[in-house]
Amino acid sequence: MFKTVLFPVDMSPEAKQAAAVAVDIVKHHQSRLVLLSVVETAGESDAPAEQASPEAVAQLLAQVKDLFAQQGIESEAIERQGQPAFVICDVADELDVDLIVMGCRGVGLIEDHQDESVTTRVINLSPCPVLVVP
Repeated sequence: MFKTVLFPVDMSPEAKQAAAVAVDIVKHHQSRLVLLSVVETAGESDAPAEQASPEAVAQLLAQVKDLFAQQGIESEAIERQGQPAFVICDVADELDVDLIVMGCRGVGLIEDHQDESVTTRVINLSPCPVLVVP
């Protein structure tokens, strides 16, 4: 059912929790797993500087790829630059992804903060289903 799963990663604890769900889905459906990390465009990033550098993103992708390899799952890693929600949806569309699995920080799930949430934007813009892991 889910031939290709996209797993956007960052350095948040929520992404780590979502990884366990991604493992289960990928194993169950024998899916292709694509890891994505986004380096936010300079001046637009709310992320700490260490999360916005290309070097940190490359290191993060290597660590996450290794984490999945330890579970017996091969993955592809993609690094892009831009606004996270738009990049996630663009990559999902480009790769004809069947499911996006991502963590949620809780911001944006209440009306007052909806505009601030990457998760909410992805849900609204995604070309495929999005599984949000709380």
